[in-house]
Amino acid sequence: MTERDPKETAWVIDVGDADFENAVIERSQRAPVVVDFWAPWCGPCRALGPLLERLAGEYEGAFVLARVNVDEAPALAAALRISSIPMVVGFRDGAAVAEFVGALPEGEVRAFLERVLPSAADRLVADGEKLRKSGHAADAEATFRRALELDGRCERAMLGLAMILSDRGQDQEANALLDRIGPGPVRAEADRLAAEIRVREGAGGDERALRAKVAADPGDLESRFLLAQVLAAASRHGEALDQYLEIVRRDRRFRDEGARKAMLDIFALLGPQHDITVHYRSELAKVLFS
Repeated sequence: MTERDPKETAWVIDVGDADFENAVIERSQRAPVVVDFWAPWCGPCRALGPLLERLAGEYEGAFVLARVNVDEAPALAAALRISSIPMVVGFRDGAAVAEFVGALPEGEVRAFLERVLPSAADRLVADGEKLRKSGHAADAEATFRRALELDGRCERAMLGLAMILSDRGQDQEANALLDRIGPGPVRAEADRLAAEIRVREGAGGDERALRAKVAADPGDLESRFLLAQVLAAASRHGEALDQYLEIVRRDRRFRDEGARKAMLDIFALLGPQHDITVHYRSELAKVLFS
């Protein structure tokens, strides 16, 4: 490789097996990272590398160029199935978003960067998320809607807008947006919000009256289910899961397996590592597979 211009070195880093997770995956949550897989013996790599470094300097921090010498990082190259070099992969928000193989002309490399770098809609989403988190819901909503006007497929704008609508109790509109989000990193957040909305739906019942009905007739699964909904909506998740689990024990097909599905919603809401999730997921498995 040619000697780097000092201006470029601020945006160019060398990465190996040990630091790829932090230097690329974690860092791409904050800014795009373009990874150049190369080797000293590769002629096309020697042509492409300086171009990428020059562009990294020209873009002045819009992305970080991470150079991976595959000879010095064989485990990483094997894990990512790098079979041809140069190979360039763009990461954003912790995931690969674009890639190419070979020494492309500068115009095509610039077109690749445009796919990796945040679009105008992406920048609006970042502004909207800051506004929402600081309590400026109306301004955030307007910003997310502008992002969707620019890019009707911008999933983070859909999610941000759905969060605002859900906070207002406009759950039908929120769910319509969530349903438009496809597989990928945003889908997991969308699933969590959808689960939160479903859990909240049972907030209107009378806990005392429902407990009395269940005490009088433990086989009254409808009252037990409604009681579980009330408890879940009040964030008393362990108590709700106890009731749902009892329904699964007595009749797992009740309400089209509604108790099992409700338990999965609570697991999604709390997250897979939460102590309540771990415990009740195990208890549910024992009932289902006993």
